[in-house]
Amino acid sequence: MNQEQISKLEESVENLKSKKSKILFLVQDTKGNPKASVSYIYHLAKSLNENGYNSILLYEEPGYTGVSEWLGDEFSNLPHETIKGSPLQISPEDLIVIPELYGYMMPNLSKIPCGKIVLSQAYDNVLETLQPGENWSQFGFLKCITTTNEQKEYVQGIMKHVSYDVLTPFISDEFSPSKLPANPIVSIHTRDQRDTINIIKSFYLKYPQYRWVTFKDMRGLSIKEFSNGLKGSFLSVWVDEVSAYGTYPLESMKSNVPVLGLVPNLLPSWMNEENGFWVNNKTQIVDFIADILQNWLEDSLDDKLFESMSETVKSLPTKEEFYNNSVKLFDEYITTRLSSFENQLSKLQTIEE
Repeated sequence: MNQEQISKLEESVENLKSKKSKILFLVQDTKGNPKASVSYIYHLAKSLNENGYNSILLYEEPGYTGVSEWLGDEFSNLPHETIKGSPLQISPEDLIVIPELYGYMMPNLSKIPCGKIVLSQAYDNVLETLQPGENWSQFGFLKCITTTNEQKEYVQGIMKHVSYDVLTPFISDEFSPSKLPANPIVSIHTRDQRDTINIIKSFYLKYPQYRWVTFKDMRGLSIKEFSNGLKGSFLSVWVDEVSAYGTYPLESMKSNVPVLGLVPNLLPSWMNEENGFWVNNKTQIVDFIADILQNWLEDSLDDKLFESMSETVKSLPTKEEFYNNSVKLFDEYITTRLSSFENQLSKLQTIEE
C-alpha cells in the first residue's frame, strides 16, 4: 500500500516540478457579452500559460460561446474544458480556482482531492449561493484571491480560516486619450439597466434645452468599441453601488474622460474628492450632468480634475505588472504544494525503509 502511495506522490511531485499539474479556472459563459470579471480570469490564465503553467479555462456546459468576439482570438486559443459532457480528470497536485458565485458547487468539489481557491471579485456575491451557516473552509477552500484590500478586509470578516491574497486588476492600454476634441456624448454604465433608462429619460425631461446631447449605453460592446466610445465622450456616468473595484471609471480616467459616479458601498482606495464628481444619491446625477455639461461648453472644467485623474491612472498596475504579480502568486502556491507533497513522500519513504 505504501509503495502505491509513494508512486502517486512521486508522480505528483514530478508534475508540480515540470509545471504539468493543472490550474483550472472555472469561468462563466457570458454568451458573448463582455464582462470585466471574466476578462480578469482570462488574463490571469493567460499570464500563467505564457510562463509554462498548464492553465485551463473550465466551463460548466459544453458548447460555450467563448470570448473571441469581445476579448480576442488569442484568449479563445487558450486550453478549455467542460465539466459536463466529458470526464474531467483532476489529480491531487492540481489547483481549481472558482469565483465566489459558484459557491453551490463547493460541496461536490470538496470531495475532489486537489488544491482549492476562491476568486472573489464581487463581495456582494459571497453569500449568494451558499446555505445559511456554510463557509468556504468547510469545503476545503482555504485560500482566496481578491482584487482590493478593501474587499479583502470585508470578506475576511465573513469567511474565517481562509488566507487572502490581493491581485489588483490592470486597465487595458486600449484605453487612451483621444487626439480629437470630445463630442456632446455622455457614456453611461450602470449595473441595473433601469438606472441607465431612468437617468436618460429624467435628463431630457428636466433639461429639454439639452436634447441635442447624446447618451451612449456602454453595455455589450467589445473592448475596441468600448474604448472608442469613451474617447469620443465629454463625460462618463457610473452607477454601481456594489462595485468592488470600479473598472469603468478607471477606464474613463485613462481615456481622459471625467467621471460622474455614485459612491459605492465599499469605497475604493483610488477614489478621492479631486479625481471625479462623486454623488451619494442617484437623484443628484441628472443635475450634475447638466452642470458639468455647461462647464464643458464654457471650457471651464478645472485642470486639477484632469491632473488628479492622470495621477490616479499612474498609480494602477500595468498589464506587465499584473502578469508578473499573477505568476509570482501562483509560483508561491505551487512551491508550497510541492513542499507539502515532498514532505509526505519523504515520510512514506522513511517508513518503507
